[in-house]
Order: sequence, then C-alpha cells, then structure tokens
Amino acid sequence: MTKVTLTVNGRSMSGQAEGRTLLSSFLREELGLTGTHVGCDTSQCGACVVHMDGQAVKSCTVLAQDVDGASVTTIEGMANADGSLGTIQQAFQDHHGLQCGFCTPGMVMASAALLAENPKPTEAEVRHYLEGNICRCTGYHNIVKAVMAASGQDAGGAVAAE
Repeated sequence: MTKVTLTVNGRSMSGQAEGRTLLSSFLREELGLTGTHVGCDTSQCGACVVHMDGQAVKSCTVLAQDVDGASVTTIEGMANADGSLGTIQQAFQDHHGLQCGFCTPGMVMASAALLAENPKPTEAEVRHYLEGNICRCTGYHNIVKAVMAASGQDAGGAVAAE
C-alpha cells in the first residue's frame, strides 16, 4: 500500500492505495466521493471523467499512485460555494440533459473541460467533444442544448443529430 495525498476539490486529502488501484476506485472507496461513476472500467463510457491538474481524464485509466501531489476536481467540486448547482449543472437540469443520471457526472466534467478550452463552441464542436461519453437515455440532444446554454449561447437552435 502506498500513501496518496492530493488536492481534491480544493481540499488536501490522503488515503492508501495498492499499486493497481484506479483513481476512480480511490475517489469512491478510499475518499468517499461517490459522484464519480464507473460504468465500464475500460475508458469506453466516460462516466468517470474528472479533471486532473486542469485536464479532463477518464479516472478508470489512471492509477491512484500516479496522482500523488496532483489537483483533482470531481463532480462534487462543480457546485457553487454555497452548495447550489454550478452553471453547467443548472443548465443540465434546466434543459433536461439527464434522465437516469448515471452518465451525468462524466458529461458535466467533460462539458466543463470543453468550455474551459472553447467558451463558445458550436453545436458540432460540442457533439464532437462529447463523443467519448456514452448516454443510453437521452439521445444527446438535450445534453448538447445544456452545454450550449451553459456557454451563454442560444440552446434553442440545437437540432437533433441525424
């Protein structure tokens, strides 16, 4: 076991991890942050996306011991300081960008990374950026609308992909 210390959502946190422990498991099981979901353990679904040192990563592909000293933001860190929903989270709620909610943490985290890189993406850019995240409920249309709204653009113009 190795001691892993990192900054998670602005707070210093530590825990023990075996060499094979994935960051997704470490966050959920060792640190008790269960908002990061694990859907596949093969980096196919994107439900486990977190930000590590400012970059979106699929936490099921990163070993916990490799994040020692890093800064990680999880879905729990996306809320406003008063606990209310952050801009992207609120847009997902307002535009019905979720149904079962399983993919939502990864979608929100990926969307935040996109908007950090490209504050005013086109609808095509949103769709392309989110290709690594699977949603089996919504058909993506309302997710795209939510991201467009979170960017301050007209969400009503988003059209269903053919």
